[in-house]
Amino acid sequence: GLVGSEMCIRDRYQRRVHGDLRKQRFGMKLSPYQFIHVKDTNSNITKIVVGPVNYVRQEGEEIMHDKPQNFIILRQNTYCVIADPIAEKKNPKVDKNGSIIVRHGEQEIRTEEEYPEPFPLYPGEILKKIDKLTIVPRDCALQIKANKYFELEDKKVKREAGEEWLIYGPTIYTPRIEEDIGKLIEPIIIEKNCAIKLRARLDCDDSKGKHRSAGEEWLVRDVGHYLLRIHEEFVGKVEGIILTDKIALYLSATRTFKDEYGVQRKAGEEWLITRKTTPIHICEVYETVVKQVEMTVLQKNEYCYKLNPLENGVNQMGKRVLITGPCSFFLGPGEDLDGSIKKNFVLADDEGLLMKAVEKFKDPDFGDKKPGDWWMVLGPRNYVPPVEVEVVESRKAIPLDAVEGIYVREYTNGTIRAVTGHTYILQANEELYKKELPSDVNKLLKAAGMPPRAAYSVVTYKVPYNTAVQIYDYKTKESRVAFGPDLVMLNPDEQFTVNYLSGGTPKKTGKLVTLALNLGPNFSTDVIEKVETSDHARLEIRLSYNWKFIYGQGIDGSKIFGVRDCIGDMCSSMASKIRATVATLSFDAFHKSSARTIRRALFGLNKDGHIADGFTFESNNLLVFNADIQNVEPTDENTKISLLKTVTQAIKITTQMQEQEARRLATKIEQEEQGKLDRLIIDNKSNVEMAKKELLQLKSDSSAVKSSGQAIAEANAKAEAAKIAANADVTFASDQSKAKSIKETAEIDYINEKNKVEIEHKKKMNALEIMNAQELATIESSKFKTIMDSIGQQTLIEISNAGPEMQSKMLSSLGLQGYMLMNSDNPVNLFQTAGSMIGMDNVSKQLTS
Repeated sequence: GLVGSEMCIRDRYQRRVHGDLRKQRFGMKLSPYQFIHVKDTNSNITKIVVGPVNYVRQEGEEIMHDKPQNFIILRQNTYCVIADPIAEKKNPKVDKNGSIIVRHGEQEIRTEEEYPEPFPLYPGEILKKIDKLTIVPRDCALQIKANKYFELEDKKVKREAGEEWLIYGPTIYTPRIEEDIGKLIEPIIIEKNCAIKLRARLDCDDSKGKHRSAGEEWLVRDVGHYLLRIHEEFVGKVEGIILTDKIALYLSATRTFKDEYGVQRKAGEEWLITRKTTPIHICEVYETVVKQVEMTVLQKNEYCYKLNPLENGVNQMGKRVLITGPCSFFLGPGEDLDGSIKKNFVLADDEGLLMKAVEKFKDPDFGDKKPGDWWMVLGPRNYVPPVEVEVVESRKAIPLDAVEGIYVREYTNGTIRAVTGHTYILQANEELYKKELPSDVNKLLKAAGMPPRAAYSVVTYKVPYNTAVQIYDYKTKESRVAFGPDLVMLNPDEQFTVNYLSGGTPKKTGKLVTLALNLGPNFSTDVIEKVETSDHARLEIRLSYNWKFIYGQGIDGSKIFGVRDCIGDMCSSMASKIRATVATLSFDAFHKSSARTIRRALFGLNKDGHIADGFTFESNNLLVFNADIQNVEPTDENTKISLLKTVTQAIKITTQMQEQEARRLATKIEQEEQGKLDRLIIDNKSNVEMAKKELLQLKSDSSAVKSSGQAIAEANAKAEAAKIAANADVTFASDQSKAKSIKETAEIDYINEKNKVEIEHKKKMNALEIMNAQELATIESSKFKTIMDSIGQQTLIEISNAGPEMQSKMLSSLGLQGYMLMNSDNPVNLFQTAGSMIGMDNVSKQLTS
């Protein structure tokens, strides 16, 4: 494989060498505007051969090109770059050896103006490129940079290496070797109300001749096209800001400069530009828009406080100025509103403002005020507070009914009072006092259905009927009692007395919590446990006490609340009395007269030795006027069983007696009711027989009426049916005759109308056919006449003579005296051929004549 590939490479190389030798041997044929370089291998001098010529290579010569080279043709607005050009343009010079002198390492630009005719490349010259000339449009410029020092032909302009300049359009730029082409600078369009920001790359003069330092920025405001100068750099567009009557610009200076309006601005200075200054503002280079300021508008009955107002261009820091409406203004630099725009205080006759002086000043209505003074501004009036005062709060008169009130506290001495029954507005040294109630009192008030109250409202409580409420004043250390129904209103230092009463059965302390104490009559049920007789029988007694409080005129009502737990105290006292009395008796003795024993123990005996009507507790005037013994039950099982047997036997005897009495009464009642029933049966049977008799009489009368009425009805019905059938037949025959007549008349009318329509249609069709025929005849005649007129009389004659003349000419051209054409479809009679052929000579003569 390696041997084969080496042979292939060697053969390919030999073919190429032999081909080059053959090419070199025979030379080249050069057409016009073609050339080749031929090198003399002996002298090593290269010459140029220009066509048209059929050049034959001489011995010792070498053609430097594989094929003829074309002349360089520069079309309009094109140029080429030649490396190592000849010493002089269009006039090559040779050295002493005969070689053409070239400028090695240099380049030359040739244009169509200098070389309007095609030209060849001399030996040593190299074509680098052919390109179009740069066209600089109107209002544009081409940036050029010198890559080395050179002078123009007139030596008026000298360019240093690195120097830059612009070629302005419209023009066609012809490049130079000493110049490098930069970018094409297009114009920047400056619109109305806009500007462009430029920066100087190097020290230069701007378009208006003003000197600019490197890095300096400025604005160009002239509307139209602007073309950047060589050392100017485009930074960006600056659009104008439209200022309206309601918008201003808050500007700040970044360095000291003079603005567009001729005002000297210092670095850090801030100012406003409004529509009064200019309708559209374009920010200078050293101006910064801090923000857009909207106009502050005060309507009628509005005011505001301006902080840090400007005076002579300087902010008065910490100062406030009152501005009232209607007016409008812009907040200047450093100025601000203290809060927001406020409405004037329009006070009604029941409204007021609590004012506090923060500075010393003189009020035209209230006189001199010192810092810290408080006073009230009462309506009706429209009030605007000056800057020296502070509105602490707005107050409104509180309307109070006769059963409503508020707690008021004075600042000066701290006294608290309740105001009730009339409309009241707080004074300057007063405030609403919040009275707090214990949580259990709040719960009891809510449970009693009292509406929620404000903390400063007077505490009220509706005392229910037949109850009493104790109220304690912690300031005077006195109490008062209110009897229901009544409405209680607490003074600032008063509180309700909460009653914790025993409840349940048996009684337990603190079961009932209430504000109002029931005055009775009422009852309380209690179970007295561990009651022991003298024979040690243990009992449990269930009692219900009826009680009430004794109160009225001349009686101290507060005595009712002398015992904290009146129910518990009553039940405990009564239980102790019962236990003491029962302990002196045996079980049998107590059981025989338990009720009397208990009542005597509870109420005692009066002067007459009888059981008293009740018992009064002197400590709180509680009267127990009755005791209901609901149950007396032994707690010992043996005693309970014995008592149960005795009670059961007594109940059984009583039950038997009641059964016998009931049985006797039932028998008596049964016999009485049976007699009534028998009598009622007899009366009912008599009534039934009378009813049957009446029924039979009615049936007989009904049968007679029924038989006679049926016969009459059948006869009348048959007669009426026959009459109806006859009338129907007559009506049917009459209607049938009318229908037949109408049908025949309609058929006759239909036939007549049909005939008329067909006749009319036939007439119209005939008329149309006649009209059509006439129109066709007229058209044909017109057509024929038109054709004849267009052909002409002479043409018709020539057409008629065209056939014989053509035949005569054709025969004459063929040299025939006569001819005959025939085919199998038209057989010719040959018997007369000879005679006809003899006469053909005469015919031909006539035709030729």
